[in-house]
Amino acid sequence: MRSQAGSLNWVPQVEPQQVVDLATEARDRLQLRHVPLFLLRELARRKGTGPIVEKALGHVIQRADELAEFLAMYWNEERQPLGAGVKCGLAAAFGKFDEYRLAKYDRASKIKLRDVLFLVHAKPKDDSQAALRKRLVDGELATPDTWEVELSAGKDKKETFERLLRDGKLGGIAVLRNLRNMQQAGVDENLIRARLDQGIARALPFRFVTAAGYAPNLESALEAAMLKGVADLEVLPGKTGLLVDVSGSMDERIARKSETTRIDAAAGLAILLREKAERVVFATFSNQVAVIPPRRGFALREAIKSSQPHQGTYLRRALESLRDDAQATGWSGLDRVIVITDEQSHDGILSAFTKLAYVVNVAPYKHGVSYRDQRESQG
Repeated sequence: MRSQAGSLNWVPQVEPQQVVDLATEARDRLQLRHVPLFLLRELARRKGTGPIVEKALGHVIQRADELAEFLAMYWNEERQPLGAGVKCGLAAAFGKFDEYRLAKYDRASKIKLRDVLFLVHAKPKDDSQAALRKRLVDGELATPDTWEVELSAGKDKKETFERLLRDGKLGGIAVLRNLRNMQQAGVDENLIRARLDQGIARALPFRFVTAAGYAPNLESALEAAMLKGVADLEVLPGKTGLLVDVSGSMDERIARKSETTRIDAAAGLAILLREKAERVVFATFSNQVAVIPPRRGFALREAIKSSQPHQGTYLRRALESLRDDAQATGWSGLDRVIVITDEQSHDGILSAFTKLAYVVNVAPYKHGVSYRDQRESQG
C-alpha cells in the first residue's frame, strides 16, 4: 500500500496505539506539523479506530489552521463523509482556540475554518463560545494584531515590528522569518536580541542557520537561542557517525520560494546531532571524503561548508573509505551511521556496516539511492 505521496505506507501493518504514539511524539518532541496529521489520517482509514483517532486528533492539532489542513488531507483522493472519530476529534480540537488564534488562521483558502465547524457540528461549551463561533461563521472575528495584518494595511515596518516586540506579540518563528525585513527597516537591534534571548520554541536549527545567513550581526544571539531550543531534547546514546553531502546540488534551495538551501538544512541537522548525540564523529562527501572536527553551533556549519569543493556525489566511495579507515578517521566502534543527502549519488550506496543506518533526504523529490542494487548509478 502506498501513501498519497507515493512512498510506502506502513500504518496498516502497525498497532493503532503505536501509530498514535508516533504521531504524538512527532508533534510534541520533534515539533513536526504535517507528519502527525498524515499518520492520523492514514489510521482513520482502518475500521474500529474511531475512538483512538478522536483522542489523538484533539491533542495533535495545536494550531487552528491544522483543522483545515487535516480535512484537506482527508479529501485529497476524493471528497467523502467524515468518520465519527474524526468528527469528534476535530470538534474537540476546535474548542482549544480563542478568537485571536481563530482569526489569525481564518484564511480565504479552499477549506475554511467555518467549513470545518459546519461539518463537525462542534457544540459550544457556553454562550461566550457560541457567540465566538457565530462571529467566525459571519466573518466578524476581531482583526488579530499581527505583523501580517499591520503590514498589509500599509503600516510602517519599523514602528510595527518594534511595537509588537515591545508588547510581546511577535512569535519566535515570525522573528526568524522577518529578520531580513527588520534589519532593512532599521528595527532596534536591542529589541530583537531581547526577543531571541527569551528562546524560540518549536524551531529546528536549520531555521537559525538560514536566519544567520542574512543577519550576521545577530549570529551570537541566534546561536544562543538555537542551542537553548534543543537543550531539553533526549540524548542519543552510543557513538554516531554523520556523513553530510556537500555536492554542488546541495547548494540549491529546498523549495523554489524558500531561502533555505539543502546544505543549510543538512547543517541544521548536524548541529542538532552534535548537541544531542552522546558521542559523534563527522565527515562530508563530494568527490572526496573529508573528516571534520565536531564543532558546536554555527562553527560546525562553517566546517561542513568549507570542508571541500562542492562537486560530485560519490556516496558509496565515501562510505567505503570511512569503513576501511575506521581506526584512522575515528569511525570505529559506531552504533549507527546517518547520511544526510539530496540522494543524487553517482555510485549508489553501500550496504550498512553498523547495526543501525539511516539516510535523511533534504530534497523534495523522489529518493535516488537504493539498497536493491548497490552498484547501480543513481544519477
